[in-house]
Amino acid sequence: MELFLSGKTALVTGGSAGIGLACARALVAEGVDVAIVGRSAERLAGAAAVLHEVARSRGGVAPRVLTIAADLSQSDGVDRAARETLAAFGRVDILVNNAGAAMGGTFTALPDAAFLDAWNLKLLGYIRMTRALVPQMIERRDGRIVNIVGGAARTPPATFLPGSTSNAALINFTRGLSKELAGHNVRINAISPGSTATERAERLVEQAAALAGSSIDAAREERLDRIPLHRMTHPDEIAAMTLLLVSDRVASMTGAEVVIDGGAMPGV
Repeated sequence: MELFLSGKTALVTGGSAGIGLACARALVAEGVDVAIVGRSAERLAGAAAVLHEVARSRGGVAPRVLTIAADLSQSDGVDRAARETLAAFGRVDILVNNAGAAMGGTFTALPDAAFLDAWNLKLLGYIRMTRALVPQMIERRDGRIVNIVGGAARTPPATFLPGSTSNAALINFTRGLSKELAGHNVRINAISPGSTATERAERLVEQAAALAGSSIDAAREERLDRIPLHRMTHPDEIAAMTLLLVSDRVASMTGAEVVIDGGAMPGV
C-alpha cells in the first residue's frame, strides 16, 4: 500500500528502543526524515546506527536522522527537543508521542512520587510536546499526531496505577483535542498496545513476579494466558498502525483509539 509519506518530517519521542524505535524505523523506510528523542545518548547512538542503515538501504536520497538527548519529564527538555527538530528540518509533519515509564507496585506501597513521575513524563510530556509543535501544524494546515497510550487506560491492573491513570487521561486528551484541531486539518489519534515484546515489558513481568512471589517464567505465562491470541504484540505491529494513521489512507480518522492487544481487553 502506497502511503505517500516520502519527504515528510517526524519527531518520535522515546525513539531509542522498543515501540518508539520500531515507529522511527518504519517512518525512515517510507522516506521520512526522523528525529528521535531519548534520555540516553548511548542508546540514541545505537538507534541512529539502525536508522541510518535503513535509510541507506532505500537507495536514492537517504532520509535524514537526528538524535536528541533530552529528559521529557521536564518542560525545558521538551522545548529543546522541539526547537532542535524544527531548526534541523524546518517543520514537523508527524509527531509520535511514545516516551513513558511508570513504577509498579501495590497502591499502599506507592509514594506520591511514583504517580508524579509517571504523569510528568508521559501525560505532561505528551501534552507539552503537542503544544510545542501544534502551532506550526495549524499554520500550515497540515499535521498528524499519534499518541502511544496503552491498554491499562481501560483495563487498569491493580499494581500499575501510576501508568494506568496517566494512560486514561491521555485518551481523554486525545479525544478532546481532536475537536479543536480538526478544523485546521491536524489529526490526532491514539494507539493502545497491550503486552508488547519490549525490554520495558520484560521489566514489568519481573515486577509482577516479585509482587506475587512467583518465578518470572510463571508471571510471563500468566500474562500470556490473559491474551486470547496467546502472544505478545510485536513493536512492528504498532509501527505499522502508526504509518496508517499518519498517512491519508483513512483521512477521516481523528480522536480515535486503536487497541492492539491480541483480544485481551474484556469490554467496552
